[in-house]
Amino acid sequence: MSLYEDVLLDCEDRMDKAVEYFTDEVRTIRTGRASPALVETLKVDYYGSPTQLRELASITVPEPRLLVIKPFDPGSCADIERAVQASSLGITPNNDGKLIRLAVPPLSEEQRLNLVGRIKEQAEDAKVSLRNVRREMIKLADAADSKELPEDDAHALKGEIQDFIKSHEEKVAEVLEGKTREIMDE
Repeated sequence: MSLYEDVLLDCEDRMDKAVEYFTDEVRTIRTGRASPALVETLKVDYYGSPTQLRELASITVPEPRLLVIKPFDPGSCADIERAVQASSLGITPNNDGKLIRLAVPPLSEEQRLNLVGRIKEQAEDAKVSLRNVRREMIKLADAADSKELPEDDAHALKGEIQDFIKSHEEKVAEVLEGKTREIMDE
């Protein structure tokens, strides 16, 4: 594989990961609606080992504002309850020893605006990550020996890198817009 192809593949892979990370972060932000994504990645101290909640329990949404967590091991209910309380969700769990119920309260207008602001900050962080990848890849193209990467190819490579960043920034903007609409339309 040529240097041109290596740089393009690395660039696309790293930009995809930045967008994917942002998307995953945004999924865990609470709206007024119950969603398993709110809690599935919570770390639970399970027998001394931090374990994601989705590996310890089934998470269902029987009603629009209710999450039910059913641990595979009922002995882990207290650990799961502690993890939910320690999280930034702001939801108090109801533990009956077999199930944990989380009633998702509606968001106030102020909370909605704060969440939207937080999401916008995360979107900007994702765009900064994309720009850092672009800068590194362009440095590689500039530093390449003319035998490895002729000048015309280097110029074309920079153009493709720029196209990648535009498309990935659009994906970040789409995720931001969708989550903002979801939060504000409650």
